[in-house]
Amino acid sequence: MAMTRVTRRGFLAGLSAAGAAAAWGRFAVAAEEEKGPSTQWKRGTDLVTLGRNGLKTTVLGIGTGTVGGSKQRALGTERFTRLARHALERGIRYIDTADMYGMHIFVQIALAGVPRDKYFIQTKTQAKTPELAKADIDRFRRELGIETIDSLLMHCMTTGSWPTDMRPVMDVLDEAKRKGRVRAVGISCHGFEPLAASAESDWPDIQLARINPFGILMDDKPERVAAQLKKMHAKGRGVLGMKVYGESGFGSREKRLQSLKYVLGLGCVDAFTIGFQSIQELDETLDLIEQAHAPRA
Repeated sequence: MAMTRVTRRGFLAGLSAAGAAAAWGRFAVAAEEEKGPSTQWKRGTDLVTLGRNGLKTTVLGIGTGTVGGSKQRALGTERFTRLARHALERGIRYIDTADMYGMHIFVQIALAGVPRDKYFIQTKTQAKTPELAKADIDRFRRELGIETIDSLLMHCMTTGSWPTDMRPVMDVLDEAKRKGRVRAVGISCHGFEPLAASAESDWPDIQLARINPFGILMDDKPERVAAQLKKMHAKGRGVLGMKVYGESGFGSREKRLQSLKYVLGLGCVDAFTIGFQSIQELDETLDLIEQAHAPRA
């Protein structure tokens, strides 16, 4: 798919300096207070600590991989930038992406001129060899326009033997973390066997996992997945959710609220990402998170 070319200079020239300053001021106020365990936070813009690694990000993140990233790419760089800037203005600092989504340049353009400490970027590599993993790390940093990747995951593990099979790549990621090119390392899984193997492994700092109460696009039944996530969380891992809305949004506000209540109620999901396609969807989710935490009458 052809991507719209927008330069940093051209984008920044179109911003209102006063509006940008106000946005960052509101963002700083909204995201300032850090919360502890996932059961204590109340808003999507609250800060949480991702396990033993100590990295912090907001509870809610914007995803860029809906239907392999096609939905976000279809927005074009200008509309995606408006969405990302609105998220930052509301107080969201977490952005999830991946090499396979084709969204790195979109993210770089959207964040042009934003202070680096105001956002958390997670991306993913499909490298199966150490040579490709090294090349990916350097390329990702160039494409995203950053020196350090906050969280780098091995993408889409499909076998229970990944802790042995992927050791050479894991060593490269560990080296990148020691050198300050990456702050945290981890994995995402497709299938229950790799997920269960991850729960037994002590290597990942971060686990990205598909979770919702309906079992849609997940690695197994919700209760089986949740049991593994609780095990990971108890070991000090940062647990990040995805597919909280499936990929369709479940068709109603009521079902989205039901899913959020379920995920928040697990007590082991520190933060989660949703592939928004509009500002309205993002705003609704922030409202629903607060509603999910509201005391019952």
